Amino acid sequence: MQAAGATLVKHYGELAFMGFVEVFMHLRTIFNNINFCKQDIANYKPDVLVLIDYPGFNMRIAAWAKKQGIKVVYYISPQAWAWKENRVKKIKRDVDKMLVILPFEVDFYNKWNYNVTYVGHPLIEVISNEKNKPLHPVTNKPIIALLPGSRAQEINVKLPVMLEMVGSFPDYQFVVAQAPSQPDSLYKGMIGNKNVLLVKDQTYNLLRQSVAALVTSGTATLETALFGVPQVVCYKGNPVSFWLAKKLVKVKYISLVNLIMDKEVVKELIQFELNPANLKTELEKILHNEAYRSQMLKDYTILWHKLGDNNASSLAAQEIMKLVLHNN
Repeated sequence: MQAAGATLVKHYGELAFMGFVEVFMHLRTIFNNINFCKQDIANYKPDVLVLIDYPGFNMRIAAWAKKQGIKVVYYISPQAWAWKENRVKKIKRDVDKMLVILPFEVDFYNKWNYNVTYVGHPLIEVISNEKNKPLHPVTNKPIIALLPGSRAQEINVKLPVMLEMVGSFPDYQFVVAQAPSQPDSLYKGMIGNKNVLLVKDQTYNLLRQSVAALVTSGTATLETALFGVPQVVCYKGNPVSFWLAKKLVKVKYISLVNLIMDKEVVKELIQFELNPANLKTELEKILHNEAYRSQMLKDYTILWHKLGDNNASSLAAQEIMKLVLHNN
């Protein structure tokens, strides 16, 4: 957004807390940022407010903006289909236009008599463009990419387990994709003297050259799939947060790949299942079991077409402009 000309008044990296316990511990910071955001919007007086993802924060802003008479567009829906389905009542009340990026979300909202617009997934456009760029070789050896997430709390938990694989696969070069917001020291302390490379701002370049990947759950699982890289999905959270999530979340899978395909395309190692023995077994399968690997790649092709060949960004912009023009 900054590269496109937007002025950043606060970086989202300062606001991102993941898990029930973690959010509770940072409530004062979160509420201060909500107040800061409201004041900034009030000073700017926008014709339309565009909220993107991040529902715990943005739904509070939507409710406030509606009371101020500001038109609200929400791009990338809260995952009400996964948990707290009653949030749809607040969405219907506070959001003038919902733009969704997952095909099954249209049917979900139809069930609630709320008309949303499916614009396709923005990653299709982004990754299509990325595939046309020149490659910058990382190493001569076949690469196993490690994508341990973007938050320090998740990197600290998942990266050490991923790094346990290095000694078992000496013919491969393990490469860690460093999150832009995290310092080198966070990774180097865990890597130590292991033969592991660290690359920054090169995640897509890395995935294009990888034969396999170990990926923290989230958007990265979908990015990895769209680049055609066989993967194992890794998730381990705070035990209390995980227990609460199991009670509240009602989806069969945690990875976007499996959710969109409505079946297990990629293996998910969750919480206690994420251990070196299981990870080694699954990594061997995606590297050496040709039938397993081939089926995953076929499913990736179906996934690409399911997400549509629309230019999601352009369609989203058109829908926002319709509201701007109607408002004026």
